[in-house]
Amino acid sequence: MKKDVILLVGAGQIGLAITRRIAHGKTVLVGDVKRENADAVAKVLNEAGFEAISTIIDLGSKESILNYIHEALTYGDILHLVNAAGVSPSQASIKKIIDVDLYGTAVLLEEVGKVIKSGGTGVSISSQSGHRMEALDETINEQFALTPVEELREIDILKEENIRDSLHAYQLAKRCNVFRVKAEAVKWGYRNARINSISPGIIVTPLALDEFKGPRGDFYKNMFEKCPAGRPGTADEVAGLAELMLGHQGAFITGSDFLIDGGATASYFYGPLKPE
Repeated sequence: MKKDVILLVGAGQIGLAITRRIAHGKTVLVGDVKRENADAVAKVLNEAGFEAISTIIDLGSKESILNYIHEALTYGDILHLVNAAGVSPSQASIKKIIDVDLYGTAVLLEEVGKVIKSGGTGVSISSQSGHRMEALDETINEQFALTPVEELREIDILKEENIRDSLHAYQLAKRCNVFRVKAEAVKWGYRNARINSISPGIIVTPLALDEFKGPRGDFYKNMFEKCPAGRPGTADEVAGLAELMLGHQGAFITGSDFLIDGGATASYFYGPLKPE
């Protein structure tokens, strides 16, 4: 018997924590660029009493995204999207970040929005980094939101010669994600579906632990030590917010982005983290 399907894109701790809260009675299609990662998360879910299937998805490839969605539809109607995939500034080049975090996310939101079940919901994980950029011209915001997806990487601000480094690329990608969600929420609404984004701060995951040990490790440690919360967050704290947004209690929430960073962004603009 077919069941409603959850698309879990990105086999990491945040996506897993969110999915565990909504997976009862549904089929979870766990997709990751590395099959072993998808297999590991599917195993955790199956051993916890859920029903999960692993597969490969390369978020930088439209063909891969379409194949993933097609596979999902063979199991049932798509009810939820949990997009937690991406690469970090310490992991990837400017081009890779734009291809995966910006273009790939835009394609995923658009294509899932074409087939999402009535009453369906989605959440896409963005980042506090997008909130720490300088304000952009309203024309650029509109380009981020509405440029046809295959032309998105060609707008001037996203051309590689105009991007300072991988961190700047990441900030642009995450800022773009927020505006794509706003625009897609209008389209999803025609199908009686909702889509939002979450912008986490420093969340303790294996990826974050790698960052703490990397060249920007001191920067991150200083950030969470000087934010109002005085600590990094946990995947379960992000999942608690996502559960609200994905469920019936969040029925009036769509096209929004939620910053969950322990006050780090507030401190960046108005506290001890403010650049001198």
